[in-house]
Amino acid sequence: MSYDARSKILEVIIIELRKKGVTIPENVLGDLKSARVLVKVMAASQSDLGETAPKIEEYLGTVEAYLITEAQKHFASEKVDEWLRLLDQTMSGQCSSCTQCEVDKPENDSRFIMGVPRDQKWIRVELLPSLPLEKLEELATQTNLGFREEKTGQLIVYGKPDDIKAFVKKMTTQASKP
Repeated sequence: MSYDARSKILEVIIIELRKKGVTIPENVLGDLKSARVLVKVMAASQSDLGETAPKIEEYLGTVEAYLITEAQKHFASEKVDEWLRLLDQTMSGQCSSCTQCEVDKPENDSRFIMGVPRDQKWIRVELLPSLPLEKLEELATQTNLGFREEKTGQLIVYGKPDDIKAFVKKMTTQASKP
C-alpha cells in the first residue's frame, strides 16, 4: 500500500475543496500531517511496522472520511467517484498510472548518502519558515544525531533509528507551535 500516494490524493481533494471556499478544520489537516510524518518515521525505521502502520491507517481514514463527505456536498458524483477509485487503487497497490499523486523526487535522491555511516539511518529534512536551519541543527544535537546541510538547502540528519524518531517528534512539535 502506498500511504504517500494516498496522502497526495487527499491533498488534491483538500485543494479542490479550498477552491470552492470550503474551510478545512485544523484537526483534519493535523491528521494528514501526522500521517505523513509517521510514513517518514516508518521509512526510517523498519523495526516497528506493527505499531506505525495502524496509526497511519487511522489518521488517513479519518481524513478520507471527512474529505469524501465534504466533497459529496460540493462536487458532482463522477468527480467524487474518481477520487474514490484512485484511493482504492492506492490501497491495492495499483497506483502507478495515477498522475494526481506523483511525487516530485529530487534527481539526487538516493538511498546512499556520502558521509553517513552504514549502520545508521538517515532522513532528509526540508527547511521551513517555522523551522530554520539553526533550529533543526539544535534539535538534532539535542537528540544525539549528526547532520549535514546539502547543496539543495535540505538537511540530512542521521543516527540511531530511535533518535531519529525522537527528532521527528520534536520537529513536528516545534513546527506546529504558533
